[in-house]
Amino acid sequence: MTTSIDHNEEIKKLRELVKDIDTGMLTTIDEDGTLHSRPMSTNGEIEADGSVWFFTYASSHKVTEVEQHQQVNVSFSAPNKQRYVSMSGTAQLVQDRSKIEELWKPQLQAWFPKGLDEPDIALLKVNVQKAEYWDAPSSFVAHTIGLVKAITTGEKASSGENEKINLS
Repeated sequence: MTTSIDHNEEIKKLRELVKDIDTGMLTTIDEDGTLHSRPMSTNGEIEADGSVWFFTYASSHKVTEVEQHQQVNVSFSAPNKQRYVSMSGTAQLVQDRSKIEELWKPQLQAWFPKGLDEPDIALLKVNVQKAEYWDAPSSFVAHTIGLVKAITTGEKASSGENEKINLS
């Protein structure tokens, strides 16, 4: 049984893993049942409850996909750090003006030229239910030592930390 302390620690770990990763790949289900992925800027933020927010246009195709199939996946990678995170859950369109203003950052102007005055601006909230991450030693030296140790001992190389998290 997971306690609230464990749950908070799991979310804290996820937040730490993605804090320096600006872009996640959001995967939705298209009308024909195929998976459709696209890069989305998150500014590396996960809320304390485990939810992830993306700015979007309310009239975008991804919103249509989410309205038909709420199940989504968001994946993050930092290959230079040997860090990978996959989160699955449900998504919903949010048009709450105060939340939009709270999450707005000036760099979003690149995608929303009218800024907060954009009439079609909205948020896509991903309610993360499950996550999995892989976090391995990122330095060349640490990675090389692990490979040499595996070769000399005949044991499988350590791939670092791999955990599955259930947030629901």
